[in-house]
Amino acid sequence: MTTGKIFTREQRTTIIYGILCIVLLLVVIQLWLLTATMNAFLGGDQAIAFPTLLASAFCLALNLGLLRYVYTIERPQA
Repeated sequence: MTTGKIFTREQRTTIIYGILCIVLLLVVIQLWLLTATMNAFLGGDQAIAFPTLLASAFCLALNLGLLRYVYTIERPQA
């Protein structure tokens, strides 16, 4: 994946800070999902486990996509 644009150091820093904020938000959502799932599961509701697994996997995929983007913008342009 190429960005097609060479960013300055200040622009990359701003992008990295934005990505870090999104990653932090996604991790908090995953922790909330884990807590809610554990409460429901221990309360006897087992139907909630699979949908929350899918939601957590989606958050993981978003984080991996953001990580890939960070590697792309940090790679020197040829």
